[in-house]
Amino acid sequence: MKKVLALLAFSGMLLVSCNNDDAPIPPGPTPPDPENFTAGSADFSKFVSVGNSLTAGFSDSALFIDGQNASFPNMMATSFSAAGGGAFTIPLMADNLGGATFGGQQILGNRLILSFASGSPAPVPKDGTGSTEITNVLGGPFNNMGVPGAKSYHLLAPGYGNLQGVPVGAANPYYARFASAPNATIIGDAASQSPTFFSLWIGNNDILGYATAGGDGVVREATEDPATYAGSDITPPLVFGGAYNGLLQTLTAGGAQGIVANLPDVTTIPFFTTVPHNPLDPSNPAFGPQIPTLNAQYAGLNQVFTAIGAPERIISYSESEASPVLIRDEDLADLSQVITGALIQGGVDAGTATVLGFLYGQSRQATANDLLVFTSQTTIATVNEEAFATLLGFGLPAETAGQLSVNGVTYPLEDRWVLTPQEQENIQTATASYNAIIADFATQYDVAFFDAAAFLQEIASTGVQLADGSRVTATYGTGGGFSLDGVHPSPRGYSLLANKFLEAIEAKYGANLPSVDPLAYTGLYID
Repeated sequence: MKKVLALLAFSGMLLVSCNNDDAPIPPGPTPPDPENFTAGSADFSKFVSVGNSLTAGFSDSALFIDGQNASFPNMMATSFSAAGGGAFTIPLMADNLGGATFGGQQILGNRLILSFASGSPAPVPKDGTGSTEITNVLGGPFNNMGVPGAKSYHLLAPGYGNLQGVPVGAANPYYARFASAPNATIIGDAASQSPTFFSLWIGNNDILGYATAGGDGVVREATEDPATYAGSDITPPLVFGGAYNGLLQTLTAGGAQGIVANLPDVTTIPFFTTVPHNPLDPSNPAFGPQIPTLNAQYAGLNQVFTAIGAPERIISYSESEASPVLIRDEDLADLSQVITGALIQGGVDAGTATVLGFLYGQSRQATANDLLVFTSQTTIATVNEEAFATLLGFGLPAETAGQLSVNGVTYPLEDRWVLTPQEQENIQTATASYNAIIADFATQYDVAFFDAAAFLQEIASTGVQLADGSRVTATYGTGGGFSLDGVHPSPRGYSLLANKFLEAIEAKYGANLPSVDPLAYTGLYID
């Protein structure tokens, strides 16, 4: 079992066609013809949009020109142009690859495309070296102040765009390309333009890093210095609230009007709903014939689980149905010593009993309540080299160590590949706290509010029907709502968001604005 097992068959779903997915990508929205459009009580003459990758137009795991032109703020700005809106400038990347270099060394990966090299479509980085060089600083200012990777407190952090900090991870390479000065702040650069209208959508990354890392992070305390937070940590609501208040204070200080949006439940996006909890297919010739042997090997361990009253930890693979992967659940009691002791008492030699206790002390098979992250599909059923080395250290022969190191089959899938129910609760608790803060500040600062959480839940649950009868959903690859990274919207998804922002603005300020045509934007880039 040391060799890689090709057990996952769900990638074939990408072959299903999407309506209008081969529609050309325009360089930018076409300004509407003047009609009875009005700004109402709003002033769109200087529109600045502040946020993270969602604001920037990030798509297919990268930032590139077509995606930036298909960002929701650019669509909004085009709509505003029919009611007194001015020019909208974007810190465009140098090409459509999305990758970037720093001093000639590539530091940002290229966008994802569909590859058919293996016979089934799979998302892979596009070949080539991007022509975007981070040290070639752009002259601003720019109306789109969306910075991929930014968390709430990063928008207020001096030096977040300092070029010298990029190589050591102390600064953001995207912002370093267009920061007004080494010690500038994103919000300061936005406010320096004296906006008359703004959009603010921030906070997703304060939770998303924890989620995409499979909960392999920390729910931080407000007493800790944000400078010590890791990318996979959840920002405390108190810190988020303080940052959010500071952002709105700055943006509204000159009398600007604007709109804010709350945050979706990230566990509903394709990154967490595409890989099933039970991908082990008994019809696969690399796995099916091994099932009887696996079940026989687990028999003694399962007897221990039954004897100690932990039947939920029994490991069994079906010969007729797809089976769940084996995972490590850090929230389970560690039964390593109990397992080892019980096996020794049952006549198993101490060395073998110790290894089995080590491997399965916090293991169980996944259930439908667990969410496997999208990137786990390249790990499941492959040999875990670190585990292999560890087991060799226990004195096991290489063949045995290899057999016990197969991710999700004989070696429990590590925490970073799975969101357990407890980790999902951590995400939902933080999201609810953030959204309450955003709603309160929207009222306090008297700005428009877009319930993005409810709208993205609608896309995930029922989808949104378009004028041609097609439906945009959150199904990976074919739904039309999300790009190939499973996190960021497709151009069509961004167009739907733009319309919802515009609707909320019309309701708040009495405006009448042209809407965006989602059918003018693709649901999936075709390379």
